[in-house]
Amino acid sequence: MIGARASLLLSALVLAGCTLGPHDRSGSVPLPPARASDRIVPQSGTAQTLEVGAAPVPEWWHSFASPKLDALVDQALKHNSDLAVADATLRQARELAKAAAGAQGLQVDASYAAQGLRASGTFSPPLNDPNAYLYSLHTAQLTVTYPLDVFGGGRSKTRSARAAADVASFKAVAARTTVVANLVLAVIQHASLEAQIEATKAAIASDRELVALIERRRALGDLGEADVVAQQSALATVEATLPGLERQLTHQTGLINNLVGVPAGSPAPDLPHLSELALPEHLPIGLPADIVAHRPDVRAADAAVRGAAADVGTAIAARLPSLQLTGTAGGLATRIEEIFANGNLFFSAVGTVTQPIFHSRQLLHQKRAADAALDAAKAQYRSTALQAFLDVDDAIAGLKTDAAALDAAARANAAATRSLALTRRQLELGAIGTIALLNASVAAEQASATLVQARTARLSDSVALFQACGTQVD
Repeated sequence: MIGARASLLLSALVLAGCTLGPHDRSGSVPLPPARASDRIVPQSGTAQTLEVGAAPVPEWWHSFASPKLDALVDQALKHNSDLAVADATLRQARELAKAAAGAQGLQVDASYAAQGLRASGTFSPPLNDPNAYLYSLHTAQLTVTYPLDVFGGGRSKTRSARAAADVASFKAVAARTTVVANLVLAVIQHASLEAQIEATKAAIASDRELVALIERRRALGDLGEADVVAQQSALATVEATLPGLERQLTHQTGLINNLVGVPAGSPAPDLPHLSELALPEHLPIGLPADIVAHRPDVRAADAAVRGAAADVGTAIAARLPSLQLTGTAGGLATRIEEIFANGNLFFSAVGTVTQPIFHSRQLLHQKRAADAALDAAKAQYRSTALQAFLDVDDAIAGLKTDAAALDAAARANAAATRSLALTRRQLELGAIGTIALLNASVAAEQASATLVQARTARLSDSVALFQACGTQVD
């Protein structure tokens, strides 16, 4: 008999060390071939080196060499509302994980009950004693409960909760990265709009001078009314673009305020101009395996797979026997001071085994649902990892084409500026008409705006590459 009990206990301990659920918890994804380091050298701007395999730079925004930008990022990391939400969510997930672990351990509860009773002295009807009496009953007890997690269902719940905490942790990292990237992009866009507004105002001033010149020529009889009206129309067309740019500038200012935790409509912070933002010269690019290891969204998806696998183990354990030990000790008396007197003490020890038998296939369907959730989590992991590789590929392609676009825009701007100066001089000398001047003026305005946008694109795509490679913000 003793040997049988020892064998049963040994079997339970062996089973307690086992974990139910799928052993393949990875959402495998094929890795693309590693890139080679490269160098982007435009003729009209700063060269950039793509350093494959270099260590990521956590505070990558310092690469733009702008103290004003650094101050804004510091403010956003301290006061951004989305980061406060992510931090609170992470703390909640961690506490829930600790609570799940605590639920599988020893539980001790104390209770006290006071009860007033009115009863007959004789409990055998119909001859009840008419001299009924009233008394109080006091009960104090201590209950100790310990679940025996033989099949690992409790441990699976704990692993699932810890995986959820990991997901929240990686999402918090992703939130910091996203907030910083959005802020830097907003600052770059704000600087770009400022530059475009300045170029537009310069074009308006130039066109107004041209209108005045043509009006003087008309007064001398060299040009007609149609020439004046044509140039006035060109001037009005340029002036019409200014309110839209100013509206976008106001929006970017409000967006920046919102990202740093300041209400929109407040005075604008000290923002850098486009000329104050240096283009990062060194861009670290992780190997494909490093990108998967560093991207917080990929790591969150991997943690979700682990949590889903743990949920499968929980669903399996729910169909197997559950064991629990419960011990109770206390005292019962009619007077509170006599609760723990001799003769008033009691205790009990109970071992409970529960085996689900028939639940209308509920537990079976819960297991199948957990399997489906695991398959979905694995697919989501693969999708997230593939998207990470696509983001890196797009950012690198963007930087390379940005350099070519910058060179073309710089050549076009130089040519258009020179052409406008020559055309204006010819008009002053009476060598050409207003049509040529209008064409040269429009070309110069478009070339100036395109050049600003090309410079902006290189800055923005540099941010995109930092973000795509999974550079985390500490």
